[in-house]
Amino acid sequence: MAQENANGRLDAAVESMLAAYARQPETYRVGGPVAPSREEAIEILHLCFGVLFPGYFGETGLSAENIRYHVGQVLAVLRRRLEEEVFRCLCYHHSGESPAHSSRSPAGCRQESGTKVEAFIGQLPELRDMLVLDVEAAYDGDPAAKSFDEIIFCYPGFRAVMVYRIAHALHELGVPLMPRIMTEHAHSITGVDLHPGAHIGKRFFIDHGTGVVVGETTVIGENVKLYQGVTLGALSIPKDERGRAIRGHKRHPTLADNVTVYANATILGGETVIGSGVTVGGNTFITSSVTADSLVSAAPQTQTRPKRKKKP
Repeated sequence: MAQENANGRLDAAVESMLAAYARQPETYRVGGPVAPSREEAIEILHLCFGVLFPGYFGETGLSAENIRYHVGQVLAVLRRRLEEEVFRCLCYHHSGESPAHSSRSPAGCRQESGTKVEAFIGQLPELRDMLVLDVEAAYDGDPAAKSFDEIIFCYPGFRAVMVYRIAHALHELGVPLMPRIMTEHAHSITGVDLHPGAHIGKRFFIDHGTGVVVGETTVIGENVKLYQGVTLGALSIPKDERGRAIRGHKRHPTLADNVTVYANATILGGETVIGSGVTVGGNTFITSSVTADSLVSAAPQTQTRPKRKKKP
């Protein structure tokens, strides 16, 4: 009897859950294409790491004799797994749309996936060159860094930038979902939130990293340095008649070349431009443009005075 009662309660719970799914069908995916895999996207990142910086990630017993074979083997695995996952992302993304367009049929998604992955593989040497410049910027900008090895192995800011550059390349190729999965994974392990849609120039360095937020429509020039807690965000988000955020507008700021932004500064707004060579002090709040070669500081400035002497 007790078992029958337990089974009855379980059946009732199942029915209640099915009713809950029906109340919000937009969050209920059954019977459609196979969803992308968060775990597979992370594994693909690790394969990319191993190609971009061999010997630091993945296989460590590499030599001049086996490096060609190793890179070829990893690239072959990367291409196969990436093609399958991009195919899933494309089919899943288009599952709610009309299948009339050939690129949105399963066969079309498969062909589109192959084209995008070939383009991505072709960009890997350029990605590595960009990341090497990011390592150099970190080394030049942080006197605590003893070597490039320390930055590649240890720095969370560099790890977040490495994931961002991979995800941004996929984002620019029109791969849905996966770039965001990748950068949110980096966010979860580094505390650095870089949207894959942002455009970030060469020699980018995030010192310490924790709490940095860079929004989707941010544009960052070359040789820019951010410290922990910096937010490059939206000042306001326009809404449609139903109160939903309107997409496709530039909501986040632009930072020109050679800008430094110190800890916990907040810069907001799609029309906000921080000019070349500007230094933004810590704990500042900026919602309007700053002319080149300026210094922005928070007021009032911290004051220092002698301590009161303790009574005997």
